Amino acid sequence: MNKSNDFASSALRSNMQRRDMLKLMGAGAAALSFGGLAATQAMADDATVAFWATATLDIGDKWQEFTRQSGVSPEFTDNGNDVGPVVARLAAGNANDLFDVGGFQGGAERELAKQGLIAPWDVSKIPNFAGIWQWAKDIPTLTYEGKQYGIPTVVNADSIIYRPDKLGKVDSYGVIFDPKLKGRVAMEDAWINSAIFTAIYLKEAENKPIKEPGNLTESELGLVMEFLIKHKKDGQFRTFWNGWEQGVQLVANEEVDAMTGWEPIVYEGRKRGLQVEYAAPVEGYEGWGNNTVLLKGATERGKGDVAHKFVDGLLAGLYGCELGKARGYLVPTDNNLAYAKAHPDEYKADDVAKLADHVKAKFSGKVYWQNCRPDNFQLYEEWWQKLRNA
Repeated sequence: MNKSNDFASSALRSNMQRRDMLKLMGAGAAALSFGGLAATQAMADDATVAFWATATLDIGDKWQEFTRQSGVSPEFTDNGNDVGPVVARLAAGNANDLFDVGGFQGGAERELAKQGLIAPWDVSKIPNFAGIWQWAKDIPTLTYEGKQYGIPTVVNADSIIYRPDKLGKVDSYGVIFDPKLKGRVAMEDAWINSAIFTAIYLKEAENKPIKEPGNLTESELGLVMEFLIKHKKDGQFRTFWNGWEQGVQLVANEEVDAMTGWEPIVYEGRKRGLQVEYAAPVEGYEGWGNNTVLLKGATERGKGDVAHKFVDGLLAGLYGCELGKARGYLVPTDNNLAYAKAHPDEYKADDVAKLADHVKAKFSGKVYWQNCRPDNFQLYEEWWQKLRNA
């Protein structure tokens, strides 16, 4: 479910967080004069950042502790993960009027920068930027014309969610296209993931002439999409899911035995007592980064400095520890381990270290990078609509 239009609940959440800010600042309303309350309210407003990001980047109640430590109160809104509609809302909609900071799948930064929809970061105002692992800093899409437009806040590599009690061990994307599992598999309704998963499978398992799964030529894209359309018409897929909540429900309701998707769905399934695993596919992972961008509207509203402070907080350790514990996602910095060691009652340093090793191990093998803005972007959009209509 995409919550980006849920403005009423967002406003309510904003008011609640502002009240929390007053409490954290020791400013009880009953003890303040009207003038003092107004000044404190203004200060709280200035320290609030509207964070428009993929749902799995939300840390729920832990934002309150984040606020206490960083001095910035985030208002989180799910952007639905699909970069196409996100870019459209920035370019032609009201997203830049509503939000300050974006958490987007990597690859769109250069296009957004060219269109003047995002502003560059001043990394001198982000002290924790220095601690980001160098290989994450070197992701090429983060910069444009020598300026830093994206901060690599989360990295991971995706594959297949499956039920070992039904399927045994799964180590290939072939399970998604196995006719024996007709109607018991699913893929995401987003070409940025599903097209590349399919391209990886066709390249590695069926030796199809595909050079770079994340940036398909016109003929390669036609091959991939015709393959998907045929399987859809054959009834292979239970559904093409959309958004974090629907993905979780497919697993929780036991509607599918296997699906391509995000590793946090495995964590959530286990919380609900389900036997679910995440495959290490022989064909390779889909690597990705979820990068933080500064929306143009934030700078126009004078929110640039607090946005920089917010991003510095994301890299300080608490966010990385909580996101790793809840989702299995990695913030690429050693600050996570340092924070866990300093807060042993909240986080286990061994678990934080194991997660870092787990993600690093994925990237030590075969990985094809996700690209949400390939050269033939418009063709991807057209083909995906054909799939939806098939």
